[in-house]
Amino acid sequence: MWYPLPVENNFEIKMLYDGECPLCSREAAWLKRRDTSGKLAFEDIADPAFDPAKYGLTKDEVNREIHGVLPDGTVIRRVEVFRRIYAAIGLGWLLAPTNLPGIKQLADLGYLLFAKNRIRIGKVFGRVCGDGKCKV
Repeated sequence: MWYPLPVENNFEIKMLYDGECPLCSREAAWLKRRDTSGKLAFEDIADPAFDPAKYGLTKDEVNREIHGVLPDGTVIRRVEVFRRIYAAIGLGWLLAPTNLPGIKQLADLGYLLFAKNRIRIGKVFGRVCGDGKCKV
């Protein structure tokens, strides 16, 4: 007998987020609450079962910056992920200016600085990670 493989919910974009990053976890939780139409999917790169190779990525790559996966398997990264996510939940106007020439490059550079220091930044705002789990 043939059984179809389980199909992931239809989504516009899947966010690969760091569940051990206090701010990243908080953002993912907020986005999940805002996603009333089921347009977003999430995958925690800190989960021991996560395999970045299924997206053609390495562990180092997914830890360095945010990645998103489109339904056709295309991988996007940096601020483009947030632009697409926010657009999917009806808040695209918030990040629309980050797509303008000059601002786009500055936004990506700023994001890379944030990504490199995200755990330290989270601690400054009172969010602490211990034993691999983040707490507010």
